Amino acid sequence: MSGSDLILAFLGGGIGSLARWLIGLVVGKRYHGTFPLATFTVNISGAFLIGFLTVLFLFDWKQRFGHPVNTIVLTGILGGYTTFSSMELDTSKLIRGQKPRVALGYLFGTATLGLMAAFLGGALALPLL
Repeated sequence: MSGSDLILAFLGGGIGSLARWLIGLVVGKRYHGTFPLATFTVNISGAFLIGFLTVLFLFDWKQRFGHPVNTIVLTGILGGYTTFSSMELDTSKLIRGQKPRVALGYLFGTATLGLMAAFLGGALALPLL
């Protein structure tokens, strides 16, 4: 790990976090339901993008660290953009708010649709190679 790796991950993480915050702001102004739509949207779109870009950039699991594009885009931007911790917090809030069915649907729906989105993203990138 070099100093430039740290800077790239730092910058990418900031960009991704800012994008997540902006999407949360926009969705929050338009949607006022109990379902955590902003976090759901961010996580599913992030899963799609990471699947698409991983295939497009020809990265395999062993190349997660050490490549500048991977560091800034996949680890930094998309790592800062998606949010596992907010998903867990949203789920716990739904459970405490007496909405266990919505909580379980959100949790399992995010995991299932996220996996499908990552797979679809990778599949759509293959013809571009």
